[in-house]
Amino acid sequence: MTSTRSALAVALLGLVLVGCSAGSPTVDTVGKVTFDTPLAIPPLAESTTDATGRHTFALTAQNGTTEFTPGMRTQTSGFDGSYLGPTIVADRGDDVRIELHNALDEPTTVHWHGMHLPAAADGGPHQLVEPGARWSPEWTVDQPAATLWYHPHPHGETANQVGRGLAGMVIVRDEPEAALPLPRDYGVDDVPVIVQDARFVDGRLSSESRDYVGVLGDTLLVNGTVGPQFEVTTDVVRLRLLNASPARVYNFGIDDGRDLALIGTDGGLLERPYATPSVQLSPGERAEVLVRMAAGETARLQSRDVGLGGNGLGGANGAADRFDVLELVASAALNSVGTVPSELVPMERLDDLDATAERRFVLDGLQINQQPMDLTRIDEVVTVDATEVWNVRNNMALPHSFHVHDVQFQVLTIGGDPPPPQLDGWKDTILLHPNTDHRIIMRFTDYTDPTTPYMYHCHLLQHEDQGMMGQFVVVEPGQRAGTIDPGDTHDQH
Repeated sequence: MTSTRSALAVALLGLVLVGCSAGSPTVDTVGKVTFDTPLAIPPLAESTTDATGRHTFALTAQNGTTEFTPGMRTQTSGFDGSYLGPTIVADRGDDVRIELHNALDEPTTVHWHGMHLPAAADGGPHQLVEPGARWSPEWTVDQPAATLWYHPHPHGETANQVGRGLAGMVIVRDEPEAALPLPRDYGVDDVPVIVQDARFVDGRLSSESRDYVGVLGDTLLVNGTVGPQFEVTTDVVRLRLLNASPARVYNFGIDDGRDLALIGTDGGLLERPYATPSVQLSPGERAEVLVRMAAGETARLQSRDVGLGGNGLGGANGAADRFDVLELVASAALNSVGTVPSELVPMERLDDLDATAERRFVLDGLQINQQPMDLTRIDEVVTVDATEVWNVRNNMALPHSFHVHDVQFQVLTIGGDPPPPQLDGWKDTILLHPNTDHRIIMRFTDYTDPTTPYMYHCHLLQHEDQGMMGQFVVVEPGQRAGTIDPGDTHDQH
């Protein structure tokens, strides 16, 4: 590390430690939340189907006001409403088209986080949609059943726009998932749980950073609900957990310590359920868990004891904060979902012996490989159908995360050791432990475009906005990367 970068790291570390007592929570809402508001369930997005069978979803990004607490209106943003957006459901094999209208007073994009699709439809910073303009990406859904999401990705403004509420869930379904005896009645026993933290100052959402990682709020919103309560009517409920917070890491578990059955991660179902008392999610990560309930009981989903790699920083990054998240109240009589399957879906294991390339990425300060983001620079060139190993190192004593667009990867090792069972499935985002190497493997298929890049970046959104991001193109064998046009915006009115 150069002396300049060393000084930067020390300065950043100092910012984090200011006001943080080791091991002491700055925020602790356990036992203090009044769960008196029914959990809002985002509506299912409506679509039209044309003569070719293509499904078209219309979305409008817009500003509005939201009443999170009675009598207090807050300026927010959402899709087709004042906060968050509808849940898009699509089957594997569907041809889909999105008709996006930007009714905001600023440019935006919509990135389909976790989706395998052409780079021109990815919704990264190069697909900028100006105010009043429209954008209409199309692709064929071709990936296993999974919980994905969508959110803005304009360079320099992602944290602000996501923090104001511009986000929504995507559910991909397929035949193998449909054949399993799993809860899948949306909003009844298959429940979206979009978790965001917020800080309110005089009724407005504060965008002021608590420390180097970005905004860390003291109030949790679940599907935009403060103090959410959900009435459970089945003996097993499926929670689709999405960490849509700009910076905060959560460690979700039930208050009495009962096991959750982890059945899916970012890219889809696991081979078999994994019993665990908690599931840790960094920003952008998802998990599908099953919770078994008894008639008449109450259980609370909480976030406690976040581990950030044993860095000894205590309350830094909100690691010691504790939250009551969601109250589950079981009815006096419950419908039976049936026996949870002991086997889910087979998973193809990628072999590092088949890798045709290995790349190294070092996250340090606010840069990757000692370079800040440049929208006109292509950092990596990948050949289609290649299997690659990426060695990703967090070179700091602070946590980062790492998200790769377009592909799902598998984790080979963390610090030289095999990953824990929670990371055994397909992933597109991973928490990077401090001063640790993370070895991941992925295959790049189907789509090539020498001039339109995909992104890789830290998904702590303030870090992404400030330059901790790079970009790659996928090309045909023997093809070279082209030149990026930084002015690729969509301004059709």
